[in-house]
Amino acid sequence: MKSERQSVILDLIAKNDVETQEDLLKLLKKSGYNVTQATISRDIRELMLTKVATETGRQKYAVMNHSRDIAEKYIRIFHDALVSVDTAGNILVLKTVAGMAMAVAAAIDSMHFEGVVGCIAGDDTIFCAVKTSEETLRLADEIQKLTSGK
Repeated sequence: MKSERQSVILDLIAKNDVETQEDLLKLLKKSGYNVTQATISRDIRELMLTKVATETGRQKYAVMNHSRDIAEKYIRIFHDALVSVDTAGNILVLKTVAGMAMAVAAAIDSMHFEGVVGCIAGDDTIFCAVKTSEETLRLADEIQKLTSGK
């Protein structure tokens, strides 16, 4: 239901100049989706929608097209903050410079690595639960390659 609704939202903002969450709420209701303002707010955040200027000088929702820039920022976070990568079964253990674990964990969450169930971050250590130990090894290798720039 959520992914279907979010797909409809993307279609609606592509076909209409949706200026406010209230406008989007009305369009969704016309499309058969009875949702709350809080749901729309979460969908906007999850879809990474932003406001852009129209030709008339007004604003409307649009899909962010900065995905490459965002990915580069996340890779830079890995490169600057990550100290070591290790595994313990299906747990990926990441060590960072002091105070950077939350930023690295947020980057991992935002990059939607396959198999990651969730992350817990302290000051300089992150535990990532991964579905299988095989995926944990693959993810450790992938993150090390991102960090080294290979």
